[in-house]
Amino acid sequence: MFYHLLKHVLLGPLLRLFFRPRIEGLEHVPRSGPAIVAGNHLSFSDHFLMPAVLRRRITFLAKAEYFTGPGLKGRLTAAFFRSAGQIPVDRSGKEAGRAAIREGLGVLRRGELLGIYPEGTRSHDGRLYKGKVGVAVMALDAGVPVVPCAMIGTFEAQPPGRAVPRIHPVVIRFGEPLDFSRYAGMEGEKAVLRAVTDEIMYAILSLSGQEYVDRYAADAKAEQSAAQAGRDRRFPRAPLT
Repeated sequence: MFYHLLKHVLLGPLLRLFFRPRIEGLEHVPRSGPAIVAGNHLSFSDHFLMPAVLRRRITFLAKAEYFTGPGLKGRLTAAFFRSAGQIPVDRSGKEAGRAAIREGLGVLRRGELLGIYPEGTRSHDGRLYKGKVGVAVMALDAGVPVVPCAMIGTFEAQPPGRAVPRIHPVVIRFGEPLDFSRYAGMEGEKAVLRAVTDEIMYAILSLSGQEYVDRYAADAKAEQSAAQAGRDRRFPRAPLT
């Protein structure tokens, strides 16, 4: 109930008015039955803009940090995501990844839409990074199509670290569903999972026009943070007087 209140009354109309997103290829999203919508992830706004334009309800696997933040802000954020039907995902290790896959398969087996960002985290620089194979595991295990989606302009509207979005043109582009039935029963084969994931990422890349980086986004972020920490140690800022 709260999901539909947010989408149709509280948040959805405001988002459409503020961002005025241009929607392309919405007909590619199945009107019924289970499917995965796999998109790039450029901004915190992505969590709200895509559901706002879809005809059907979609459940996202959201990082667990959204549900465990401290203080009043943390409690409000957690309540919001739970009320919107989003599922917390612990990204701390392999067992956590398996738990996320179980949750995602549960959504698909109920005949619903599952939203996932194969990169595993937001892009810190606007580029598209290597996809993790969890999306392939779920697509093959559940035997469902994957609809690629590209968010365009949300990085400029609300890049990481910016709390309030700025007005910027946004395009949400859906591609034709990808059918992986030819790999049925092969979800345990690493080479197959990599090939399926790469095909999904190539479809997203074709829709978004981003620069592609053949590395995991989390590794690139960690390397950038380490380099920044090293620079800060070598060139500490002078105290303000």
